[in-house]
Amino acid sequence: MTSANAQGSEEPADTGKAGNAGETEETGRTGTSTGYEDHVVLGKLLRQLNVELDRFNVLFGDAHGLHQTDLNALVTILDAANREEPMTPSRLAATLDMSVSATTALLERLESLGHITRERSKVDRRRVDLDIHDTARQVAGEFYRPLLRELGGAWDGFSAEQRETIRQFLVATIDATERARETFSPR
Repeated sequence: MTSANAQGSEEPADTGKAGNAGETEETGRTGTSTGYEDHVVLGKLLRQLNVELDRFNVLFGDAHGLHQTDLNALVTILDAANREEPMTPSRLAATLDMSVSATTALLERLESLGHITRERSKVDRRRVDLDIHDTARQVAGEFYRPLLRELGGAWDGFSAEQRETIRQFLVATIDATERARETFSPR
């Protein structure tokens, strides 16, 4: 397995695996690395995970005529629906840091491809609610099922306590990323 470095060239991937339990290829140490070294290793692994997920998403996007922004919009709309929260065009624009006109063009493209629906809210007729079309859910489910199966198999090797620690780590990492992004966001 390889990963792209900052210059775009391929280098052996750091999988975090090494010969001894708790030891990484990156440091070759067990519990003796400094906090800074741990942060560097975790940062590299997160970056590599991001690249791999992006590459997987590109496969789906290419197969269905979607760009990364389209995929981000679809996931945002889907997540809101799963939380039973309304998603509106203005809320989507704010979430994705997009202008209203760019969001309108995005929604028109997704609707013309049959991926989303735009309907007047049953609660407030002035509001337009966005939802994922059932066909889009089915197509995405079929495409991502092998990835979810692989991830589930990888996660099965961790105890419930370890998975809870990983969950906490990921939530903290997402929150930190959102805070950092907000410092640069023009909107």
